[in-house]
Parts: sequence; structure tokens; C-alpha cells
Amino acid sequence: MRIEEDSLGTVELQDDVLYGINTYRALKNFKLEHKQTSLKLIYAIAKVKKAAASIYEKLGVREKGIYVAIEKACDRVLSGEVDNQFVIDSLQGGAGTSTNMCVNEVIANLALLELGHKIGEYSFIHPLDDVNRGQSTNDVYPTALRIAAIEQLRILSENCAKLQEALQQKENKFANIKKLGRTELMDAVEISFGEEFGSYAQAIARDRWRLYKIEERLRQVNLGGTAVGLANNASKKYRFGVIEKIREITSIGLSPAEYPMDITQNNDVFVEVSGLLKALAVNLSKIAGDLRLMNSGPYGGFGEIQLQAMQQGSTIMPGKINPVIPEMVIQCSLKVMANDSAISNAASRGEFELNAFLPLIADSLLENLQLLINITEIFRTKAIETLCPNTKSCQTHLDNSYAFATSYTTKLGYSVVSKIVKENEPKVAKKILDNLLK
Repeated sequence: MRIEEDSLGTVELQDDVLYGINTYRALKNFKLEHKQTSLKLIYAIAKVKKAAASIYEKLGVREKGIYVAIEKACDRVLSGEVDNQFVIDSLQGGAGTSTNMCVNEVIANLALLELGHKIGEYSFIHPLDDVNRGQSTNDVYPTALRIAAIEQLRILSENCAKLQEALQQKENKFANIKKLGRTELMDAVEISFGEEFGSYAQAIARDRWRLYKIEERLRQVNLGGTAVGLANNASKKYRFGVIEKIREITSIGLSPAEYPMDITQNNDVFVEVSGLLKALAVNLSKIAGDLRLMNSGPYGGFGEIQLQAMQQGSTIMPGKINPVIPEMVIQCSLKVMANDSAISNAASRGEFELNAFLPLIADSLLENLQLLINITEIFRTKAIETLCPNTKSCQTHLDNSYAFATSYTTKLGYSVVSKIVKENEPKVAKKILDNLLK
């Protein structure tokens, strides 16, 4: 066991844990059993720390090699080998300070080991004085969240492109397959499967474009602004250097905020991003709902398509197969919509120069991104690409409907067509209408 001390007292820690006293206190304070802070966010914070260490090494802060060891420690974090050391719940008080503290402590202790010291020997490398030099949670955490969000958005945008392409392939393949169009779940007019899937493709195309463009909103960061955006305790050389370095590390065109205090206290950009993720979720839910209905039956429902059979659907009804992929997509989409509400509310609760509820924003936003990345991939590969139309059922629905009626109204008038349709079965009504046109 080792002893660590802070202004509140001392605690005992296992000799081999890489985190320190601040993480220990947070672990005890926020024992929610909810979920741990996203590793995507942890890695993004480590990239910020690596960029800072690189600049401080160039500036000659402290003796040569200290910040090289810190950079190497950041690389070990980014490799994933110490993931089990990031133990704090994602929902925490303090605007993310505990998460920043945890990363600082783990990196400091890895750097100490790199230089042959023992864990906890902070007189050589200190988590706050060295790893966190010229930084605050208030500029590190939101910068890292922007980095993590952009990295995930790029993956999601690519997934949307693949989903759009899969829908367009169905549009072309099913162009000549006729089916009954429905409005308000009632028989409407004749359409084609191609037109149905083409409409889905257009919706996803808009999502893809929106997500591609929203990255611009996230590129401005307040790194170097420290506590409230006034650059307290951060040198000018560090501030300019660290932004350039973080661009190099992340391959993202980040730029210093024109007004760092704004970025520090206002989180409307995350609300904006969340709103576009919600729009994608809405479209996915709508498409999944349509497929679920078209797949219904197979004999007592619409039965217009057949989704790939994924698993047995009942513990009591033999042979029953459920549309589990669309149902999963709908549930995940509803979760995204709920998280959007949490993000909006959390962003509105900031006071003055900081928003204490940024951890909820981060947790919800990164969860939404991961959910959407996963469901766009699963939906495409296990539902869209593998579904088949049931042309016989489609033709039966058409033959048994009045979908043809609308086309006669321009020449015969709405009232005449309506009366004939009301008084006759579909096939008889069509013959009467055709005869009236002769």
C-alpha cells in the first residue's frame, strides 16, 4: 500500500494502481454503477496532454526528458493497455474535473515508471504541476470532447454514405416492382419499391451532408484558455504551439476560438450537433418502422418484403420470426432522442463562466454517436442489403385496392369516380371507369 495526501487528508492506495488520491475520492463519491467515462473521451484527453507535453519539452520547461516521458505515457494510454485504470463514472460533479484528474494521475505515474521512479513519487513528476501545466479542466475537457465527437462523426458520416448507397442499390434493383402506396396506413396510389427506397436514400443523404458539415462547428477549441477563457497561467508560446501540435496529433483542422470565454461557458454547439444526430435517428426509426410493417405477417400482415431471418422469435410459437433488427434500430433511435433532450437541458443549466453539467453532455453525445455508428452498420448489413420483395403479395394488394382511382379524376371528376368506387369492388369499378373513358 502507498499513502497519498491532498488538502482534505490522506488515503491508502494499492501499490499497483496508476491513479491517485483525486481519482480515489471521485470513485467513492460517484459510485453510481452507471457506466464508466467513455474511453473515446479519455483518449482525446490523452492527446491533449501529449500535445501539451511536446510543446513544454520544446520550450525547455523543467529538465530535459521529463516531458518526453510524459509523451510516452500518453502513448501508452492511447494504446489501450491501461484502460482499466480509468474507473470513474461518466456522470460526476465538478464539470469533468475528476476525469481530468484521473488522466493526469495515470499519465504522471506511467511517466514516473518510464524514468525508473515509483508510482506516487510526485516530487519528480506531478500530475497537476507537470502533466496539467498551463491547463484547466475547463479548456481540456471541452476540447477533448470536440476531438472525440469529430472522430466519431467521421465514422458515422462514412456509415451513412454506405447506408445511402445500399438504399440506392435497392432503388435501382426494385425500380419495376409495383406496390401499393399508403397514406395514414390507408390505401393510396400505386408506387414502385424503387421509389420507396429512393425516398429513404434521399433522407439518409441529407443526414450524411448535415453530419459532414457540422464538423466545422466543432473545430474551434478553447485549449489554452484555462479556467474561464482568459488564458490565466498559460504562456503565449504554449497557447499557440499546443493548438498546432494537437492538429498534428489528431489530423483535425482545429483552430483557437475567436472568443475562448464563449467556448468555455456556452455549449450550444453540442446541442446543435445533438440535434442533427437526432434527425438521423428520426429517419432511421421511420425507415425501420416501414420495413417492420412491410415485413408483417407473413400471411396475416402486409407481407410485402421478407427480412432476413436472424433468430427464433418465440419461446412458445414454433416458426415465428420477429423483425428484430428494425426493432433494435427503433429502440436505439428513441434512446438517441432521449439523450438529445438531456443534452439540451444540461446545456441550458450552465451558470456564468462554466457549465458544471458538461459530463452529462459528453456522456449523452458520445453514447449517441456510438449507438448511431453501430446501428447504421447493423441496419445496412443485416436488414437493408439482405431483404427481398414479395412481388406476389404486392400485386395482390394492388389488385384488391382502389389505387387506380386517382388517375381517373382529372377526366371524370372526383365525385363520379368516388361514387363508382364506393358502390363496386375494385376490379368491377376499374372496368366501369375504363368504359366511361371510351
